[in-house]
Amino acid sequence: MARKEPLKQSVDDRIKNFNEVSSGLSEEDAVTEALRCLQCKRPKCVAGCPVGIDIPAFIAKIAKRDFIGALKTIKEKNALPGICGRVCPQETQCEGECILKRKSEPIAIGLLERFAADSEKGTQKSLPVKSSSKPWKVAVIGSGPAGLTCASELAVSGISVTIFESLHEPGGVLTYGIPEFRLPKKIVREEIGYIKSLGVEVRSDFLIGRTLTLEDLKEMGYDAFFIGAGAGLPTFMGIPGENLLGVYSANEFLTRVNLMKAYRFPATDTPIVVSKQVAVIGGGNVALDSARSALRLGAEVTVVYRRSEEEMPARREEFENAREEGILFSFLTQPLAFEGDQTGHLTGLHVISMKLGAPDESGRARPVPIEGSEQTLQFGTAIVAIGQRPNPILTNSIPDLSVGKGGIIIADPETGATTIPGVFAGGDITTGAATVISAMGAGKKAASAIASWLEKEKPVQ
Repeated sequence: MARKEPLKQSVDDRIKNFNEVSSGLSEEDAVTEALRCLQCKRPKCVAGCPVGIDIPAFIAKIAKRDFIGALKTIKEKNALPGICGRVCPQETQCEGECILKRKSEPIAIGLLERFAADSEKGTQKSLPVKSSSKPWKVAVIGSGPAGLTCASELAVSGISVTIFESLHEPGGVLTYGIPEFRLPKKIVREEIGYIKSLGVEVRSDFLIGRTLTLEDLKEMGYDAFFIGAGAGLPTFMGIPGENLLGVYSANEFLTRVNLMKAYRFPATDTPIVVSKQVAVIGGGNVALDSARSALRLGAEVTVVYRRSEEEMPARREEFENAREEGILFSFLTQPLAFEGDQTGHLTGLHVISMKLGAPDESGRARPVPIEGSEQTLQFGTAIVAIGQRPNPILTNSIPDLSVGKGGIIIADPETGATTIPGVFAGGDITTGAATVISAMGAGKKAASAIASWLEKEKPVQ
């Protein structure tokens, strides 16, 4: 039996709007897909899930049309199923471990998770049984996937939790980074609402390190801390012309488009200007999100990437969607400089062609310049999407916190424990930019470690 695939908007329609591209599985297709599951006695898919969802169990419930029961099973391990079902790289995690992949196609685990999450719409949301209240207070810094997961786990265990978010709307990269057509903000708000219903307080417009410090929070009675502030500071290439008008970081571009709803301008107060010809520099998911957003704003977009298609770190699904939509790709092309006119506006990108050499420290073939291949490509807008790193405002404000290369916090990968007792960290601020689900896994591990630390160091009298 063939794997069921979701319906999508037609290419002609979707490139003109920011509505979700995929409509997910129908009820009948979800049940049919769930019936493909072999219900393995030793399911490798569970081992491939960073948060340990009992995947065969929830799929079995979908097969029996117990959709709410399926969702309850998922929520035992994952408080953000609607988000994960849409943006997790299942192909390299749970689906990548599915035994059916050896002979045919893996079970569409991500689509089934999304279906279960969406099936709760319009019904009374079920809440987990919470443990009895405990006297401790934990401050969670950052409301992205790591912080939300840590907070929900602690709240269910009976611990009082407050999330401090620097922006005016919670969600972190889920809100400001991933475009509406991949992850509708209504879904993000609903799942944050679920976490609030567990008793988690969210305080927005609090930049820890400026508005308050960790010491201030200690004086306010917080017993332990989780830092899940992500990696929101853009990385640039350090080439001439980066300050020209028309050169964006992907962070600014996507924040304007997503959080500030610039794609609705002039209905909103936030403008965004893209020229007819746009270059996006990079090969990851953020680059493709930027490219597909610019396309929907009316531009012809070229992704400029210094390696080949095979080395692109972006999800294959997103690459195929981008190519279907008409995004152009200039592979094996390295930017050397941005060029501008007398008014300070970008007019072009000076590049050199590359060839692949020996593998570098990442294991991918190292791009090597081809002598005499320089040229200038004409672009009026460029979006730099070559990576992010943690913002040092927070880490610089915490004495004795050990920070490594690139500004990441040094923390135990199994517990999130930092060099300061009672201070834990996880997600992109400890690894650099990674996936939503890996950040959630880190938040989950840290929550367990925080609860154990509190019981040991601050026992209830």
